[in-house]
Amino acid sequence: MNHKNNNARVLLLATLAGLCGTALATENGAPTTAVGVYDFGAGMTPPVTPNGTLGLRTSFYSAKVQKDRRGNDVNNDFSLSVLSLGLAYIRMTDYQLFGANYGFSTVVPFFKMDAELGIDTPVGRLEFEADPFRLADVQITPLILQWNLSPNLFVNAQFQIQAPTGDYDKNRLISPGLNHWTFSPIVNGTWISDNGFEVSSSFEVDVNTRNNATDYKNGVEYRHEFAVGQHFGPWTAGIGGYYYRQFSDDDAPNLATGNRARVMAVGPALSYFKPGLPPVWLHAYKEFDARNRAEGYTVALRIAHSF
Repeated sequence: MNHKNNNARVLLLATLAGLCGTALATENGAPTTAVGVYDFGAGMTPPVTPNGTLGLRTSFYSAKVQKDRRGNDVNNDFSLSVLSLGLAYIRMTDYQLFGANYGFSTVVPFFKMDAELGIDTPVGRLEFEADPFRLADVQITPLILQWNLSPNLFVNAQFQIQAPTGDYDKNRLISPGLNHWTFSPIVNGTWISDNGFEVSSSFEVDVNTRNNATDYKNGVEYRHEFAVGQHFGPWTAGIGGYYYRQFSDDDAPNLATGNRARVMAVGPALSYFKPGLPPVWLHAYKEFDARNRAEGYTVALRIAHSF
């Protein structure tokens, strides 16, 4: 009986290692930082106010399929849903640096995660599940530079640090925390024509440290987020989305090379902005063309108020 259990354990570890090597890039197949954050107005930061700006972002992500490196479905029973709630504080100032207004921010996120994974093996079916609701990794942005280059063009640059503050358990199927640091330079831009046509984009690179609990190090990750739409009074409507890709391989013991993830997403985006009222952003994106990761959809709502 013990021999059989040992065999099952060895087979389980080999199966999961194979999953990571052929179907999941980044540890547990999860991007390091949230995608689908920026849409309309990405190049604009909040105004300079005495007390700063509070923001709330909630999003829901769901996926029921994993893709291998060729884009084919992985043969397992998989389900993942993540409800995230993030409280943000942003403070822009009159202080000038390189001709831009200086600011800083922090985001405190909480994740409600539900994950299930079923794998058929020669010794029987293996079932795993986890449903934590915990603090995720806090993001601190000590540097925000906002340039208002013209009445039509707005650009900001940011340096974001994601700290390993979230709840983490290496033996759990999935955790809100990642147990490693991430350093992210970000550049955002917004152009609005005289007729109210808007193009916004965000470019971000994530550089990760190693997870010392598992000896796993995610490769360098890149994301481009975008929104294109038309202004109608206080409303802006159009399409948005994101492109996510790893620039370099993950690094971990016995991990196959060439293990890089990518995915694209697109869908409707809507925003509302009227002076004196909190601005609101809403979008719904469907993912496609995934490689080495899950493929699903996400819905996100943001609201902010300056004091």
